Amino acid sequence: MPAERRYGMDHDHYAWSPLPERPTLRWAEGAQLALSVVIILEHYDFEAPEGSYTLRHPSGGFFPLPFPDYVRLGHREYGHRVGIFRLLEALDTANVPATVAVDALTAEQYPWLMNHLVERRVAGRPIEFMAHGVAASRLITGRMSEADERETILHSLDSLEAATGQRPVGWLSPEGAESTRTPQLLAAAGVEYLCDWPNDEQPYAMTVESGRLTSLPSMLELDDEFALWHRRLGVGPWAQMIIEAAERLRVDGEQTGRLLTLTVRPWLTGQPFRIGPFGDALRTITSWSKVWAATGGDIVDWYRAHS
Repeated sequence: MPAERRYGMDHDHYAWSPLPERPTLRWAEGAQLALSVVIILEHYDFEAPEGSYTLRHPSGGFFPLPFPDYVRLGHREYGHRVGIFRLLEALDTANVPATVAVDALTAEQYPWLMNHLVERRVAGRPIEFMAHGVAASRLITGRMSEADERETILHSLDSLEAATGQRPVGWLSPEGAESTRTPQLLAAAGVEYLCDWPNDEQPYAMTVESGRLTSLPSMLELDDEFALWHRRLGVGPWAQMIIEAAERLRVDGEQTGRLLTLTVRPWLTGQPFRIGPFGDALRTITSWSKVWAATGGDIVDWYRAHS
């Protein structure tokens, strides 16, 4: 069946909106650029349950090996054991609050790590937890029934609430995969913003039947998996791209505020040979005037109150 053609996009998830036609957006304290860093903590099943949808060639390891692929599994597990702590330190040094996307299996199977993250919040270090599905090996797709997708969403929200004591209001789908129902189901479940759509430099409202849902776009080409793994960029050029993007966005933000949401993974950027350039890039950006570093939730709250 052919797609339904209409003005703008071929769906009803949001209205098409060219940037020059929008009202002027100003961030907190007159900032021209809002910066948010999302750390992605995702567990990969040793063997996903039957019927789960998994990428044919998932990232990590050398290349797909016969089951069990310990190299890929171990490469990813490095992030939960070591890399996450380097990323948190880099954000602390640059005075960037942490937004941590956590899937259900991480919340359930890594209690020490979750307690450590919660203790940071108790100690006064800004951190927000964002729901991230069930596992990196269990993607949301249109092949799921609506009931199964709803259960997946609730499982993710419930697990993270049990581990942190707070119900998350942000959402990032594993691998960014959605069905045509996902935004509606998220809003109905109480989710207030999501980071799946890399299509803008400002937040925007999504069209939902119940609840209220805002898109917080990320910059796909600066995502560490996209840049470092799939495109095989060196860490130096990648860090320089982050700085140059932020510089241009801050300049453009003189006319109307811009957004830079960076998504990073501890098993990639948390490596000892990558963390230095990434941390340097963050410190460079936050040393500038007119830059507001905040969690995803704080940015969405400000946008809703002042857009």
